[in-house]
Amino acid sequence: MKALSSPQRQLLRAAAHHLNPVVQTGARGLTDAVIAEADQALTRHELIKVKLVAADSDDRRAMADLLCERLDAQHVQQIGHIAILYRENRDRGRFLDQLRRA
Repeated sequence: MKALSSPQRQLLRAAAHHLNPVVQTGARGLTDAVIAEADQALTRHELIKVKLVAADSDDRRAMADLLCERLDAQHVQQIGHIAILYRENRDRGRFLDQLRRA
């Protein structure tokens, strides 16, 4: 997947501002169930927030990177425990035109 440019990231951050986290990791971290739920959410919505439960910011960043790698998604932003993920859905294409113009 092609990396997002700065204007594209800005557009996605603005679109995700009002969203609530739809997936939350548990005490066991990134289990197969969490990854499957995130995959379904990305298929439905393209842009999601994930709440990462880990004490260390490096651990949270590693979890977000692993999640993006496993789901073929883009890591848009991370603030504290919340990560914003984007995966293009050509059938739905909610953000395709806006991202092309950005």
